Parts: sequence; structure tokens; C-alpha cells
Amino acid sequence: MSATHADFQFKHTLGARTFGFKDLAELMAKATPARSGDRLAGVAAESAEERAIAQMTLADLPLSHFLNDALIPYEADEITRLIMDDHDKQAFAPISHLTVGGFRDWLLSDIASPDVLTQIRAGVTPEMAAAVSKIMRNQDLIIVAKKCHVKTAFRNTIGLPGHLSTRLQPNHPTDDLTGIAASMLDGLLYANGDAVIGINPATDNVAQATRLIKMMDEVIQHYEIPTQSCVLTHVTNTIECIEQGAPVDLVFQSIGGTQATNDSFGFNLANLAEAQEAALSLKRGTVGNNVMYFETGQGSALSANAHHYLDQQTCETRAYAVARKFNPLLINTVVGFIGPEYLYDGKEITRAGLEDHFCAKLLGLPMGCDVCYTNHAEADQNDMDNLLTLLGVAGCTFVMGIPGSDDIMLNYQTTSFHDALYARRALGLKPAPEFDAWLKKMEIFKQGNQFSLNSYLPPAFKTPLQRLIGGNHG
Repeated sequence: MSATHADFQFKHTLGARTFGFKDLAELMAKATPARSGDRLAGVAAESAEERAIAQMTLADLPLSHFLNDALIPYEADEITRLIMDDHDKQAFAPISHLTVGGFRDWLLSDIASPDVLTQIRAGVTPEMAAAVSKIMRNQDLIIVAKKCHVKTAFRNTIGLPGHLSTRLQPNHPTDDLTGIAASMLDGLLYANGDAVIGINPATDNVAQATRLIKMMDEVIQHYEIPTQSCVLTHVTNTIECIEQGAPVDLVFQSIGGTQATNDSFGFNLANLAEAQEAALSLKRGTVGNNVMYFETGQGSALSANAHHYLDQQTCETRAYAVARKFNPLLINTVVGFIGPEYLYDGKEITRAGLEDHFCAKLLGLPMGCDVCYTNHAEADQNDMDNLLTLLGVAGCTFVMGIPGSDDIMLNYQTTSFHDALYARRALGLKPAPEFDAWLKKMEIFKQGNQFSLNSYLPPAFKTPLQRLIGGNHG
């Protein structure tokens, strides 16, 4: 039996035709810009017309509606409970009278200055952020995100306006320490690594994580690099590493926007709280104490069959409530990593990257982006160049740096060491200030030229390299 108008919670009449949406989840999904993951899940709009009508209907919805209409029941999901229980009514008050469409207009206005956006961020729920992003053009997402300033710190200061940091990602398919060290040196000589030196281990266990943590710590301490390290192992492994005395800087975990997603990842909010407390107890930060590092990505809830029939972008934005709870140094969306089943081509990857960056920054998170794609996606490096540039304009906190753009361990394409140099030169962006000073001291950057590398091998690195290759080369 087909649905009648009485079955719909939300309706919109256009001419002689009335469109209906049975609940908030359907309205949000139908209003989402087209992407393959929502088509796969069967929640996408059936036509451009239906999508436009859903966006118009969503624009008329009061923001306050999201406080009384949970997309996943409060009793069934700890992420919903986190969102509802931590909502700041006082911070919400200045925007509480707005509709989703009115919120968009307000965000684009001069009233929404960086200071004002900081003041209201605790009053914005992930669902509000997701909703307003669905009715924004790409340029809207960029200009508002640029006004959202989020500063964090550990051994350097991340996220200052006019700066772009990088994660140096020296992955190796066998975790060979010499290969990892070579990639680290290569990245440092290209001025990469101020966000974090972070390794995805090929063998994911406590012993291997500890081995990699100690090696990176030795390099950081020897060269007095104002940065931090992280092995991207499971949170419970990192807790055990800390208990065994490993020199852990940052705790990593991939996170999702539903309890069922995080259950599939093997953790809950209590695990993250325990890990944060353990990392803080080490007191390894020198200029700050943000000790968590999270990664997300549109499609993770759907791939775990844990999406509750929500669209993938809304699930993604709910993950930011988890991140916000734990005051991370870094969070990034691995935007094109899962594959074309979720984001089909360069256009969908670009849109998703801008959405994720906007929503996270609006919620007060130090958002970066792994500007990436898999080899079976309808995308190429030119698409990534475009997204990298757009994110740089939008004030993205950090991007990845990998030798030659090709991660030989994870088998996907991302941004290279020289891509970060391109973005910094083209947009006039600096590394983190403490790292910038170190680059000059170590003679990696030319004195007096912010974006030019010295043509010679810096003296501090020349001797170890000569020793490594037998002293046969200068």
C-alpha cells in the first residue's frame, strides 16, 4: 500500500504536487548532494527534483527541532546520549530562533565572526551542522570554515590562521625500520611532519607498536624536533603500550558516528576516556596537552552495516561528537579511502572533503583531510590537486605527506611531500610556528625565504646519511 500524505512527518507543496518525507532521517538523506554510498544504502533522493524539494523542506526546519527528534533513539545509542547530554543551551541561545536556512544565512554573514563562531560551537549539534551543510554550495562551505579557528597544541601549535601542517606518513609494507627512517628523513627535508609523524603499522600488535614508537621517539629527541609521533594502532593496544612504559605521545583511534560502528571497531567511549587519561599522565607535551588523534571517513558506518538507514554524511558528522568529547590534537577524514562504492568520483570526493572539513570546524575540531582516492575510483591526481587547493583556502588544519603520493602499505593515492610545499607556496601558508623555527635552525628552509628549501643537504643529516651508505657519497 502506498504512503498517504498523513504518513509523512514533513511535507512540501510545489504547484499542484505535494512531496512527503516520513521522518527526519529520510529528509536529511534525500537532501544530501548525490553520492554513491547513499544510493547503495537505498536512502538517496530518486531525482534531482526530489533532492531540491528535500533541501527546501530542510531549510525551513527550526534548528531546535534537532534537540527533540533523535535520529537514533537515545536509549539505543551512546553517541546520541553524548550529543544530547553535552549540548550547551547557553551557547545555542544566539542561534536558537533560526531555521536551517536561516542558520546558513547567519553563518555567511559578517555577524558570524571567528569569535562568535567560537562562542556558539558547543551549542551546535552534529545533526545541525550536517543539515546546514546539505544546503550550502562549495564556496559557502569554504568561506565559513575559513572563519572557524581551532587551535590545539602538544609539542607545537596546530591550527593557527595562515598555517598548514602535515602528517608525515612513513608507512612500510613490512615495518622495516630502515625504510621507515628513510621516509621520515625524506619528509623532514621537504618540511613535512609538524602535525605528527604517524605510522600505520603493517603488523598491528603491542610489541610492534612499541618498537615503532621507540624508534620515532629516538629520532624526535635526537634532532629536537618540535613535533609528536603516533602509531595508528587500536586504542586498547596503545593503553597497553603506555602501561609497559612506551614513550607514547598521541593516542589514535578510528571513530564512527554510531555506537554500532564503534562496536565494530572494538571500542566504546569509556575506552577512549581511559586512553586519554593514561596519555595525559605521561605529561609528554611541552606547549599543550591535546593527546588524542582520530580518523573518520564517510561510509564507515554503512560498510559496518551500522548506519541505521541514515545518510553517510550525517553518520560522519555524528562521529565528530565523539572527537569533540576528547579534545584531540588532530582529527582527519580519510575522504576517498573506502572506495567508489561510497564516493564514486572526483566530484563526490571533493564535495565530501569540503563537507567534512566545514562540519568539523563548525563544531570546534582541528580538522585535517587525507586528500585521497583508491585506484578503482573515477578520480585522479588532478582531482586531488583541486581538493587540496580548496581545503587550503578553507583553512584546513593539516594534510598528509607520503613519498610520491603513493602509500605502498595501504595501497591508495594521497598527497605527497611536495604537495604540501605547493599548497604552502600557492596560498602563503606556513608550518606550525615552532616547527617553522626548527626548519630554519636545521637549514632545511632557506633563511629569509619562507617556502624555499636549501639546495644542499643540511649538516645535521649529512653525517648520519654518509654513515648509512658507507661514506661513499657527499
